[in-house]
Amino acid sequence: MVMMRRVAMVLSMVIFGWVYQITHPPPPKICGRPGGPPVTGPRIKLRDGRHLAYTEYGLPKDVAKFKLIFIHGFTSCRYDRVVTFPPEVYQELGVHIVSFDRPGYGESDPDPNRTPESLAMDVEELADQLGLGSKLAGAGMIAPVVNYWWPGFPSNLSTEAYYFQLPQDQWTLRVAHYAPWLTYWWNTQNWFPASAVAAGRAEVFSSQDLEIIANEEISDEGQLRAYPMQQGNFESLHRDMMVGFGRWEFDPMDMEINPIPDGGGSVHLWHGEEDQMVPVTLQRYIAKKLPWVKYHELPGKGHMFPLIPEISQSMIKALLYDEN
Repeated sequence: MVMMRRVAMVLSMVIFGWVYQITHPPPPKICGRPGGPPVTGPRIKLRDGRHLAYTEYGLPKDVAKFKLIFIHGFTSCRYDRVVTFPPEVYQELGVHIVSFDRPGYGESDPDPNRTPESLAMDVEELADQLGLGSKLAGAGMIAPVVNYWWPGFPSNLSTEAYYFQLPQDQWTLRVAHYAPWLTYWWNTQNWFPASAVAAGRAEVFSSQDLEIIANEEISDEGQLRAYPMQQGNFESLHRDMMVGFGRWEFDPMDMEINPIPDGGGSVHLWHGEEDQMVPVTLQRYIAKKLPWVKYHELPGKGHMFPLIPEISQSMIKALLYDEN
């Protein structure tokens, strides 16, 4: 009997150790530290000691009419082509643009405590340290991913949109929402297919998206593919999943009043009608529920329309000059 207990205890310890190992990600390769990638560009140091890497585009900020902070999306970085224009375009727009690596991406330190609110605080601190001004005059959202568990969505609508995704993406988001501690394992195991979006599978793109991607790959030498996740996939891609589809501190659907007071600015939302990655039905509901959001639906466009130069320039112009 004593021997059986000892065997059971040893087996339990082995199983516990195995479960711990497969569910806990390796530590990130932090930039500027031993074993990590080098720091190649400017960074600010935040109040909590983390570093945020950034790049500046366009006119010098002391002569620019407008200052804009660009926040990149999933799998991207501060070198996102959405804000890289020829010099004459910046001159025409009269804009200075700051683009930064979100925590865990590129050369910005990971933030294991990241939340939707903490990212907003990072943006505020970046603007303060770079002297971009104290007033928020507007915001633009470009094909934004939404959380299917926001309470403000009608259950039938969010359910319909959720099942619009590929089954493997449905499961990936279920894990991120209900069992975030399994997110690393789910996205690295070989038993079931994980995120099709993270893998860039063709099924998640429209036909126009695939054409845009093909053109981008011709002009991209590959450096931007490796750079965003060079510190590890967990603190970039997997953390995005857990934060984006986890439990938020607030429900955006409750924001029925324009958060920018006294008409001092506007909020725009652009979305492609044929987006195969983020269902347009939820964006339509947001525009109806929050009438202060200026909604732009692009017929015939998929998810990658921001990489079309004419469209990205027109979006920035509409945001800066508050055009419909």
